Amino acid sequence: MPSKYGSKKIVIDGITFDSKDEARYYEYLKKKKSKGKIVNFELQPKYTLIPAFKKNSKSYRAMTYTPDFIIYNLDGSEELIDVKGFSTQQGEIRKKLFDYKYADLKLTWISRSLKFGDEYGWIEYSELKKKRSEEKKRKERK
Repeated sequence: MPSKYGSKKIVIDGITFDSKDEARYYEYLKKKKSKGKIVNFELQPKYTLIPAFKKNSKSYRAMTYTPDFIIYNLDGSEELIDVKGFSTQQGEIRKKLFDYKYADLKLTWISRSLKFGDEYGWIEYSELKKKRSEEKKRKERK
């Protein structure tokens, strides 16, 4: 069954992931944990951006942000990871609200690109956008 953005859902260890890349990142984190490079990780922690409220007798549900993973590092720090193939305006707004409300937490959007990523293909989403833009400009100049 496709996810909301048309990518195929993948099941690993009985867990359903929204994309192949999200499932790959789960496998990557399992390896990092087994090698002692991270303490642990969890899936889909939920953060409230705007609480539920009422106005003029209309009820509004809470607005939340649910990154794909939280990683507990060896140094005691934590990092939230959201695996992105692309961004949407709604996603950008939620990230901005998250960064404002939870300024003390580190949220990283990552993507998989065998061309531009690290040895496993992982790269920060903003960095990937920059590299793709630079490559497009180089090709246009030729």
